[in-house]
Amino acid sequence: MQSLYLKPKEHHRIQKGHLWVFSNELASLPRDIASGETVKLFTHDKKFLGTGFYNPHSLISIRLLSRKDEEPDKDFFLKKFREALTLREKIYNSDETNAYRLVHGESDALPGLIVDRFNKAIVLQAFSAGMDIHLPLICDVLQELLQPEVIIVRNESPLRELEGLTLYKDVVRGEHSATKQTIHDAGISYEVDLFEGQKTGFFLDQRENRRVIRKFSEGAEVLDVFTNDGGFALNALYGGARSAILIDASKEALQRAERNAELNKFSDYSLVAADAFDTLDQMVESKEEFDLVVLDPPSFTKSRKNLPGALKAYKRLNKLGLQLTRNGGFLATASCSHHVSEEDFLQSVHQAALAAGCQLRLIHKSSQPFDHPVLLAMPETSYLKFACFYVTR
Repeated sequence: MQSLYLKPKEHHRIQKGHLWVFSNELASLPRDIASGETVKLFTHDKKFLGTGFYNPHSLISIRLLSRKDEEPDKDFFLKKFREALTLREKIYNSDETNAYRLVHGESDALPGLIVDRFNKAIVLQAFSAGMDIHLPLICDVLQELLQPEVIIVRNESPLRELEGLTLYKDVVRGEHSATKQTIHDAGISYEVDLFEGQKTGFFLDQRENRRVIRKFSEGAEVLDVFTNDGGFALNALYGGARSAILIDASKEALQRAERNAELNKFSDYSLVAADAFDTLDQMVESKEEFDLVVLDPPSFTKSRKNLPGALKAYKRLNKLGLQLTRNGGFLATASCSHHVSEEDFLQSVHQAALAAGCQLRLIHKSSQPFDHPVLLAMPETSYLKFACFYVTR
């Protein structure tokens, strides 16, 4: 392994637990080290900090893997995966669910790697050149440890382009027929398409939040906006909702939501394949009202420079949602935009309430589930905001 050195006084954040070294923090950016190669990192005065993946073409020049002098070989990955698996087996049992995030990147000391487990299938995403190079080894180790029927790589995120990596998806172990799996979570079954579904095939990060809305779903008329595979609506129906309307722009997502509703023998629902904002505008004009409105949009910004526009979008969306919430009803709203802080998100909801003429009482707020842990030294590992409000006028 070649050695790289930080500039003077640039080591403090790394010593406090952060795992990224940015290009302007290095004393030099050697071009003779291949993208994704493992290097040793030292302070300016030659104190060892750890080993990590180097990329001369990325703003994140080094992603630290270890504070020890070790290489990412088979034993290294096997140890990391076992540590991650131990945590998940402590927080979830097989009766509760058979789907969870096994590796949450930096939070599991495997920067640039996502591993989701869905019943007998594994889905991988690599966001760094170093992890990309090691994917064959990673797949071998996961096959040995978990014996999945199929391993799917979903390397379609635009974040890969920042690392100079191509976008693609592939079935790298097993048969394509096994990419459709049935998972269960807290009494509800889902048929997931791990090759065609969004991201890794199913959004696991709203697991606990979906369960929360059951508390105020009994007898409710529910509107689930950006429903995707129907997770929130299905949990509302499980909690005794009278009816649910599921809105999503993707017809394919709604087909999966319908299949999931049938799988759980739910019938009191309807599907709307349309733009969410346009549909909500029309519903407001028609003076429709619901006892529970759920807003779970995709990220409105991928960069800090677009933050003002994102906050305007959150305000507009939540205003529409509140206009459709009955007096004495509930609004459940979320943001998965990392660059939107919890404070800014809640402020946008507050501004929406003022514009809609509502009084809000925050009754619940949360973040990511247990299998999406957060490193306190890395705010970048925290992204999800979720809040439930009691709405009166």
